[in-house]
Amino acid sequence: MKDKINVIKVGGAVVEDATSLNSLLQQFAGMPGNKVLVHGGGRSATRIAASLGIESHMVGGRRITDAQMLQVVTMVYAGLVNKNIVAGLQARNVNALGLTGADMDVLRSHKRPLKAVTMDDGTEQLVDFGFVGDVDKANGEMLCKLIAEGVVPVMTPLTHDGAGNLLNTNADTIASKVACALAPYFDVTLTFCFEKKGVLRNADDDDSVIPVITEQDFAAHRASGVISGGMIPKLENAFDAIHQGVQRVVITRSDNINGEGGTVIKEF
Repeated sequence: MKDKINVIKVGGAVVEDATSLNSLLQQFAGMPGNKVLVHGGGRSATRIAASLGIESHMVGGRRITDAQMLQVVTMVYAGLVNKNIVAGLQARNVNALGLTGADMDVLRSHKRPLKAVTMDDGTEQLVDFGFVGDVDKANGEMLCKLIAEGVVPVMTPLTHDGAGNLLNTNADTIASKVACALAPYFDVTLTFCFEKKGVLRNADDDDSVIPVITEQDFAAHRASGVISGGMIPKLENAFDAIHQGVQRVVITRSDNINGEGGTVIKEF
């Protein structure tokens, strides 16, 4: 029987607020067994970019990353956000190690080609995302070696192409690919946590959580507009994980990573 492992992905709105971050880190530190933390930080990147006179552009819930924005996200994700999280975990006796995909070659990617994106109105648009990476492989064996030594990886949403270039990569994708890479070695639970209780049927009603979403449900909710924006890539990554051997995927609030509830993702 495989050992269990929890891969927790936490969104930028949580890690950028001191109160919610402290609560998340306290819960994460108290989780027994093996674990990995994957974080975002997009709101901090947007704010710091704006202070530098750099405008942010999003399409279909994903960031357009030009050369200037790549510098910003590298500084913010791998520096400010990641190291604050690592320091917070060390203060809670968790032997955390901050990693980009380039560190130990744990996440290799390629620069995303022009891509047709389905917009919220149902139309398709051809988009150049710039210095954005689509993951080719995740090195589960290397991560397992760290975990076996009692190290808790804290993954930032940056990958590399093997040719010396860093690439901005969606944090939900990082979490999904890491979970999939660990699936041959562990019984993996992947939890996407953010500021809401789960996937909401009504964005204005925090209690309108959809308890279970199948692929058929996802298609219907997306067509009706119930699911849109950044929730689309989150769910795409959730289903990708389910297809590749991850045992359980949940979307829930950051203060509920050890509890029940939220939205459970199922293949059918």
